[in-house]
Amino acid sequence: MSIGTLLLAAAVFAWLVWGSRPGRAGRSAAARARQLRTPLVRLAELVGIQTVRGRQAAQAAQFAAGAEGERRTGRLLAVLRPLGWTVLHDLALPTGRANVDHLVVSPRGVAIAVDTKRWDARCRVRIVRGRLLHGDLDVTDRLRGLRHETATVSRVLGVPVISLVVMHGAPVDGGELIFDGIRIVPADSAVPVLRSIARRHRGHGRDLGSRAARALKPYGRN
Repeated sequence: MSIGTLLLAAAVFAWLVWGSRPGRAGRSAAARARQLRTPLVRLAELVGIQTVRGRQAAQAAQFAAGAEGERRTGRLLAVLRPLGWTVLHDLALPTGRANVDHLVVSPRGVAIAVDTKRWDARCRVRIVRGRLLHGDLDVTDRLRGLRHETATVSRVLGVPVISLVVMHGAPVDGGELIFDGIRIVPADSAVPVLRSIARRHRGHGRDLGSRAARALKPYGRN
């Protein structure tokens, strides 16, 4: 039970006890209401404060989990640099507040936008009747940002950009999913999948990596 629920229950209990105390029968309902108003208002305010704090704590925990997931993906992608890949992280888009978690460009110029997800390991990621689910939760709309980021990077670079989700924590049904053109893979498969994608797609020039580094700056530095 949440703190807010407990406080609300305490407020109701206090109202019931106060209203039933001996010697109160002679007082008017208006008088009793005036006496109860201040403590009840304060309790309601406290419930509201605790609710907001709970939401803020949940958002902070979610942000921290996401940031740790991005760091883990960054460490995985680092092995591509000695192989001639360009590996960029946390890139700002030209407009808006969105960012690209990672952008990797193969030596031949295949660009891949990599989005990190770190979801609860107790629930499997799967596709059911055309929707993406994490356990029983519909998370289809959580890929909307990646579509926007990929399309924006493609416009900036003037070449097609491929989308890839690297999943930490939650198991991926079948070991790999393709949902609406977006490939979703477990973190430990990310590098082999990236290298496979690069081999199977036409490159757009060996200078694409350097062009991307010039055109897209780290978030907060552009």
